[in-house]
Amino acid sequence: MFKVIVICVYIFSIFFLSSIFQKNESNDNEIKRKIIHIGIGPLIPIAQFLEIDQNSALIFTGIISLMVLINYTYKLFPTIEDVERKSYGTLFYCLSLLILIFIFWNKDPYALIAGFFIMTFGDGLAGLIGKSFNSKSWFFFKQKKSLFGTITMLLTSFIVVSSLGYAEQNSFNLNYFTIAFLATILEQFSVLGIDNFIVPITAALFFNFLITN
Repeated sequence: MFKVIVICVYIFSIFFLSSIFQKNESNDNEIKRKIIHIGIGPLIPIAQFLEIDQNSALIFTGIISLMVLINYTYKLFPTIEDVERKSYGTLFYCLSLLILIFIFWNKDPYALIAGFFIMTFGDGLAGLIGKSFNSKSWFFFKQKKSLFGTITMLLTSFIVVSSLGYAEQNSFNLNYFTIAFLATILEQFSVLGIDNFIVPITAALFFNFLITN
């Protein structure tokens, strides 16, 4: 019971922080959404530290995924999806996490965290930096991308993979950059928020294949 309370309190604190920002800061809904996007990142290592079992993690994530699906219809939590473009990113976010937990929770926690952190921190920070600073930009499948945002994605992904790879292997190799570069390329495919699905799963699979094995 204590473990569930800790997880719920953490999730509530993220939404509470987003609500405070919504009331006291600008009307930039994308930034409010990114607070949740990035803030959820540490949830997996916290759950691993608390030694929550795989089935419990799957059930909890499945419930959250169902709530997000319902939210698309009834808008119970408008902050989550209140963005300038049509996107199913949050649903893909939850589904990718559900798949990663199913595949890697016990088999390779480092790969799970690598894929999830690249999505939460890499993609999240890329969106914030890209919108906050002017730089060369382009459109890819009608989605606007920026140089600063793309660089942020690459650097953050490399830091994530290098840190976790070193923690697991106690060594560095070029595969860290390969995974970070691949994640950055896939992040360009953001139509309807599909990058929140393909980036973490691909990154985790390649981490497991190139680093763990």
